[in-house]
Amino acid sequence: MKSLRMDMRGTVQGVGFRPWVYRLARQLELKGFVQNTSQGARVEVEGQEKGIEDFIKTIRTQPPVHCVITQLSFTDIKHQGFGQFQILSSLDDHRHEAFVLPDIATCPECLKEIFDPSNPRYLYPFTNCTHCGPRYSIIEALPYDRSNTSMKGFLMCPSCQAEYDDPLNRRFHAQPNACPVCGPQIFLWDDQGQKIACFKEALNQAADLIKEGRIVAVKGIGGFHLMADALNSQAILLLRKRKKRPHKPFAVMMPSLNMASQYCQISFLEAQNLQAPAAPIVLLNKNEEWLKVSEEVAPDNPYLGVLLPCLPLHHILMRILDRPIVATSGNFSEEPICIDNDEALGRLKGIADFFLLHDRPIVRQVDDSVIQIVCGSPSFLRRSRGYAPLPVDIGFDISGTLAVGAHQKNTIAIGLEQGVIVSQHIGDLDNEISCKAFESTIDSLESIYDTPIERVVCDQHPDYASSRFARSLNVKTIDVQHHHAHAASCMAEHGIKEEVLGVCWDGTGAGPDGTVWGGEFLTTNGADYERLAHLKLFSLPGAKQAIREPSRSALGLLFELCQGRWEEFKDLPCVKAFNPSQLALIRKMIEQKINTPHTSSMGRLFDGISSIIGLCHKASFEGQAAMSLEFRASNTLALPFYCYKITSAQQDASFFGGEPKQGEMILVDWSPMVTGIIEDFRQGIQAASIASRLHRTLAEIIIDIARLANKNKVVLTGGCFQNKFLTQMAVDRLRQEGFSPYWQQQVPANDGGISLGQMYIAARRLKNVSGNPGKN
Repeated sequence: MKSLRMDMRGTVQGVGFRPWVYRLARQLELKGFVQNTSQGARVEVEGQEKGIEDFIKTIRTQPPVHCVITQLSFTDIKHQGFGQFQILSSLDDHRHEAFVLPDIATCPECLKEIFDPSNPRYLYPFTNCTHCGPRYSIIEALPYDRSNTSMKGFLMCPSCQAEYDDPLNRRFHAQPNACPVCGPQIFLWDDQGQKIACFKEALNQAADLIKEGRIVAVKGIGGFHLMADALNSQAILLLRKRKKRPHKPFAVMMPSLNMASQYCQISFLEAQNLQAPAAPIVLLNKNEEWLKVSEEVAPDNPYLGVLLPCLPLHHILMRILDRPIVATSGNFSEEPICIDNDEALGRLKGIADFFLLHDRPIVRQVDDSVIQIVCGSPSFLRRSRGYAPLPVDIGFDISGTLAVGAHQKNTIAIGLEQGVIVSQHIGDLDNEISCKAFESTIDSLESIYDTPIERVVCDQHPDYASSRFARSLNVKTIDVQHHHAHAASCMAEHGIKEEVLGVCWDGTGAGPDGTVWGGEFLTTNGADYERLAHLKLFSLPGAKQAIREPSRSALGLLFELCQGRWEEFKDLPCVKAFNPSQLALIRKMIEQKINTPHTSSMGRLFDGISSIIGLCHKASFEGQAAMSLEFRASNTLALPFYCYKITSAQQDASFFGGEPKQGEMILVDWSPMVTGIIEDFRQGIQAASIASRLHRTLAEIIIDIARLANKNKVVLTGGCFQNKFLTQMAVDRLRQEGFSPYWQQQVPANDGGISLGQMYIAARRLKNVSGNPGKN
């Protein structure tokens, strides 16, 4: 007879782990108990040694779906004389480190019940079990018990309670368990907040309104969607006008994978991700049938963001509609999504005509995740519902640390003993609503994990709202350079601890030298970095205005080529976009350095080239100009690449964490490349060929700098590597030349991954892995 205690950490709550253990123990004739703890789960078990060995082996090798055990410890204990195996109530010892599960899409068993007319849950929009349903969006505290969720106000009926109490039922301790008798209900409001329908009639009326061309705000699992008929161009144009989103693509919800395949090309891996428990938006290539859908959904874009229904309400609504439906975030552009009924009526009135609501409170906003398949692997554009707040293992204990992320596409991160919790997508911190959501997310995660913050990591940029917040706290602050954090983020998710070359290309990041960085080649060991190379600087007349107007970046490039003699380029579209007085004013701004920073930004270089060849002079959303080049780029590698120069200049090589040193700074001179682009344009070469040659040139620049850096491992990171064509070309070329390329797959390459990078840098420094890169 053997007696043993087992403590498990990881994702073991809200996944049916305890009833699974209960059934396994009974099967093996073991006695004892299982219970949730603040760190995960605990099992005490007694029985024959062979039975206990089989018990441990099964837990290790065949855990239930969604369960991830990151740590399993054993303690021999005295014989307790248990009479049977039981499931005990949760133990809360105030050390909260159990991982919270993300919200999970409706499982096949629940879906079958929803559409079975003989089932008590027939067409019930809140059907769930231990395998699916809300988790992160409803939890208020650990342990994960109903009393610690927003379901605590719904008293279960006898039938639901019996399911909840039965260890052999798949709804055993399913905290959101409910039915039409005792659970949340749906209702329909008009734009004045008047209730006009309830229950199934609310769903039917909402579907009819969408078919009629109306815009309906639909409350889901982690917030609101704005829904409109994707076949109705007038409805989509009206949604764009009201939401102030003239060009940025909308996501489309399809009733089924079969219908999605009618409009898009879907690979096996893309289908797998569409149907995954996370149910993200997946970028798919349109096919010819897409012409039946309004071009206004995703104008001038070969991709369509597609998602399948992820909760019962969506399944029921889409079964009634049976057509593609635009399902975009319920917000004004750049704001967090709405989560509260009254809040939605106030903020979305003027966009939505009607509101399909329910009375289950949403504790925190959790927007849809967005992925694309890059080099055979899923890659995040936005990491949120279905994935957050799952941990990222960085190999260090970084408990007591908060990383506040960047200003754009903000996420925050909390450090625990066994991993880093990266939050859901919060958004751009440009307004009061976003900043409140940012602070609320920090408070929420701190509360869930009961984590006292001893230090906070932030971006060096003095004006980022996240950095200002960090410096307002009465704890130690660790400042981190933006592009160093990008490189460290990629290192963290791949578990890289040795020195790498970080290719960090994005739109904007504050450089310690006072310029705007963004076309950077850094060597880093995680703790510190050296700026090995960067793009030749050019002017950004108007600073932030140049981000919205790529034609200004174009003029900055041309100024460097001709020192302001724009008459040499008067035939170019970017020059024609301005009248003579505007050109004179911009020349004066550049010459006198009035609101005109210098930049090495690859993102702004993309912008400028897009404007030079007439593709995009003004951008209504971030990345629009660069996307116009990506989408036109050809896969024909036979095209030659443009010339460019690599030169060296004696400069201060910025060295974070150490004293600046004198050294050879490598400059990548884009002038010959831009000159070649202008010549091609004047000769009538198609934009697709120019874009292809541009992308190939950039890949060759990476190869040449990698050779000079003499580093085998190369990490590709920053917003520019959301460009699928660029990433795939760079990865292919690096592999051909014998390098080991890494790109981001667990968090976005954009600023949504910055908080993880900040956390990794702090961990490396706290572990005394400091000094010059490569010397640790």
